[in-house]
Amino acid sequence: MKPSDSSTNILVVGATGFLGMEICRRLTAAGRPTRGLVRKTSAAEKTNALKQWNVQCVEGDLKDPASLKAALRGITTVISTASATVSRQDGDSLQSVDKEGQLSLVAEAAAAGVNQFIYISFPNMPFGFPLQSAKRKVEEQIMKQNWSYTILQPTFFMEVWLGPAVGFDFANAKSTIYGEGKKKISWVSLTDVASFAVDVVGNPRAKNKKIELGGPEGLSPLEVVAIFERTNGSKFEVQHVPAEVLQSQSDAAPDDLSKSFAGLMLTYTSGQEVRMNETLKEFPIRLKAVTDYAAQVSKLSKVSMAT
Repeated sequence: MKPSDSSTNILVVGATGFLGMEICRRLTAAGRPTRGLVRKTSAAEKTNALKQWNVQCVEGDLKDPASLKAALRGITTVISTASATVSRQDGDSLQSVDKEGQLSLVAEAAAAGVNQFIYISFPNMPFGFPLQSAKRKVEEQIMKQNWSYTILQPTFFMEVWLGPAVGFDFANAKSTIYGEGKKKISWVSLTDVASFAVDVVGNPRAKNKKIELGGPEGLSPLEVVAIFERTNGSKFEVQHVPAEVLQSQSDAAPDDLSKSFAGLMLTYTSGQEVRMNETLKEFPIRLKAVTDYAAQVSKLSKVSMAT
């Protein structure tokens, strides 16, 4: 376990996102003084939840460096999860948020004397696309600063990629699979990524490291479907999107975001395994398995249908 340091003042950037909120919840539950960067347009229910967890909410925006200066006063550790891939508002883009906004945050944090910077990225992927380019540029700048850094690189989030938003409709036993579905992926839970983010705060074992994160085992998309079929007791209707189609979509993509999603889906087709044995020796976290996730969402779906 990491040493306790109650004097650490932490700023979570992306505090109202799925991952950011979970990190804030865990930090305050552990008694860590936590500040969350929120926007004027952030959903009231999210900011209210943060306040109920004793998160100090401060208004700011990655696209507004002046607001970052104020948010960073007195901060010793920054955890950044912010991205325009999910929550998009006026003026948000991969260029303005994931690249320029994050680079502004790095610069302002360094100027403010921050001691530790924790950045949520993802592992190197074999296909070039704008989101990956932005991540690598931000990582490069983080590693140039005079501070302790930890770059967490989780692979595919099960809550996203095994969810209806990208075609894995477990409630209706339907699944869209990208490619043949035979390559293994180390699906990781965002709750486990939140655990790692909290665990590396002030932890010397995480100093100046890139840490790839995955789940407890590699499973192909077809193996995942089989798990859900056993859990739900029903056969899934499976539709495949060939890699050639995804490549065509990437080539014809009208914007950076569309091109990046196509790039992520192409990586999915080729698989992405992360070996966690050595990492778990340093950070002993019980990882959520796909079987755990399947049981969880199956139960929630049944409750939802019953009501």
